[in-house]
Amino acid sequence: MTNENFNEPMTDITNSLDLASMRAHASEAVSMLKLLGNEDRLMLLCQISLQERTVTELEQLTGITQPTLSQQLGVLRREGLVSTRREGKFIWYQLADARALQLMQVVHQLFCGPAAHGAQS
Repeated sequence: MTNENFNEPMTDITNSLDLASMRAHASEAVSMLKLLGNEDRLMLLCQISLQERTVTELEQLTGITQPTLSQQLGVLRREGLVSTRREGKFIWYQLADARALQLMQVVHQLFCGPAAHGAQS
C-alpha cells in the first residue's frame, strides 16, 4: 500500500509562516525566555504578575537583597517587561508586557499550582 500524497510538499506548514518571519519570532521567543531564565527575575515576575508591588514588598516576598533586586528590576524595566509609577516615596512595579503575563500564568500553572505538586516525582 502506497501513499500517493507522500511526496507532495506540506504546503499547509510551509506557507503558514515564511522562514524570515519564523526566525524573527524565534528570536523574540529566545529573548523573552532568556529573561525568564534567571531565577531572581523569574521570582520578581511571579510576584509582580500577581499584583503591583513596591521594591520593599518585593525584597520581603522574594528574599532577594537590595543590590541584586535593583539590578534585576533594571533589566526587566529596560527590556520593557515591567513599568513603574511613583507614589510619594514609593516606586510601584507592574507588568508592562501582555506576553510576559501570559508566560507567567503558564509558569504558575505548571510549577506553582496544584497540578505542579502532582507532577513532581
